[in-house]
Amino acid sequence: MVITMTEGKPTMRYNTSTRASKTVVNNEGARAFAMTPEFELYSAVVTWSLSDTFYEASDDRGRRIRMLIERCDPVFVGQLAVYVRTTMNMRSVPLQLVAELARTSRGTDLVSQVTNKVIRRADEITELLACYALMNGRTSSKKLGRLSKQVQKGLSMAFNSFDEYQFAKYDRKTSITLRDALFVVHPKPKDVEQQVLFDKIASGELATPYTWETELSLLGQAPYETPQARSDAFTAKWEELIESNKLGYMALLRNLRNIVQAGVSGVHIEKVCSVLADPKKVAQSKQFPFRFLSAYRELQQLGEQIDGNTVVDRIFRAITGDRGLVGGVIDALEQAVTASALNVQGFDSETRVLIACDVSGSMQTPVSPKSTVNMFDIGLVLGMMLRSRCKRAEIGMFGDTWKVINVPATNILANVQAFYAREGEVGYATNGHLVIRDLVKRGVAMDKVMIFTDCQMWDTSCRGLDIQTAWLTYRRDVAPDARLYLFDLAGHGQAPINLRSDGVYLIAGWSDKVFDVLTAIDNGGTTLDAIRAIDLN
Repeated sequence: MVITMTEGKPTMRYNTSTRASKTVVNNEGARAFAMTPEFELYSAVVTWSLSDTFYEASDDRGRRIRMLIERCDPVFVGQLAVYVRTTMNMRSVPLQLVAELARTSRGTDLVSQVTNKVIRRADEITELLACYALMNGRTSSKKLGRLSKQVQKGLSMAFNSFDEYQFAKYDRKTSITLRDALFVVHPKPKDVEQQVLFDKIASGELATPYTWETELSLLGQAPYETPQARSDAFTAKWEELIESNKLGYMALLRNLRNIVQAGVSGVHIEKVCSVLADPKKVAQSKQFPFRFLSAYRELQQLGEQIDGNTVVDRIFRAITGDRGLVGGVIDALEQAVTASALNVQGFDSETRVLIACDVSGSMQTPVSPKSTVNMFDIGLVLGMMLRSRCKRAEIGMFGDTWKVINVPATNILANVQAFYAREGEVGYATNGHLVIRDLVKRGVAMDKVMIFTDCQMWDTSCRGLDIQTAWLTYRRDVAPDARLYLFDLAGHGQAPINLRSDGVYLIAGWSDKVFDVLTAIDNGGTTLDAIRAIDLN
């Protein structure tokens, strides 16, 4: 750690060294710079999407994360697990961090403390056990009798945190069930009432919870005399679920297309819109911003032409005579994603900002095997959210070339779609240095340059041009106080620029919470400071 001076105040800089970063090559064979183990672990974790079932142990990203965990301070790994779960709102990855920490760290309460803080939902008890079994080569719950004592202690505390509804909601017939977990962990009930609850888990007698999944499942199993009767039943059920206020925000967002296609009333659509656009509910929902884009695109697909009329028009003309209701849902999504950007601070009317989005071929990679969302989408959504908060901003995209395409600060999702439709205009390489070289050429002094990228930059002209050289030139000749923020969306483990250079910062992840790091940096901190500030006691 080195203490420097920022605007007259002492500042701790963890990513500062008297020596330059080690030069390596990226996946394109171009010059890049190595990260510290802590930085690499952070960027690898927050850009890794796991499905509900864990990847096999031979997964390349998983192997690299395990190697990095062994090179990092166990306390930092524990803080990172809690940060990723509670701040970045990721679920599967922090469970792997806990399982790995249990393997590498013994003799303290660290693992039990981290386990208890990471478990935020009842089903994460069984998911952690499944992950632990996989990481330790155990194939069934019977072999979990040798469970780490610290994991067992942490899970025991977690068992004390949930009620019957929460347990019943996630009591599923998975490879490791809640009943299995109960017998492996042996949690001590805190009172007589909880002992009764644990007995219900053991005997399989938890009350069936009222959830949208259980309600629709029961409805789907019922007999119907006609297809119309079935359709009417589902319409009525969706309306009942909306009225019940038990349709959670995520469920509402992910089922918008189903709700629209069910033909619910205009009154119910308005209620849906009211929930979606409520800033407090948006904040409480902790949704990744790209989820709003997914819902937006699902609604757009309903507008495909069928027999001269759109599906959406036919549904709502038949029910309400109002052809503008779906437009209202789209407006609600715009309001929701705008609300999620409200935490972006530090951009007043005098702050000059350049936002650059990488639209290269590698950015077309899906975030997970089954996802229709790719890193390109995430970069655009985050970039447009940032644009919505900046009063003096240029925004553009780069591939083979760099092109400024200014858009209004409003309508974030519509702006994403506008960029998406034009991405082929700049080609599919990753000439990120052109963004900075253009500023040098024009002599434009920016306060902040924000680049959303997978960091695999290279020079297709084969002249050895790179963003490192361009940035040093820009700071020397045009804007000595400018700051460059790289938003790493892939976590490959190298940076295209020396992170120990003055005014250079790397931020990683897909959540709107990445913008909180901007505030920390403006206050003299670093990207890792927020993680190191996590209290594990």
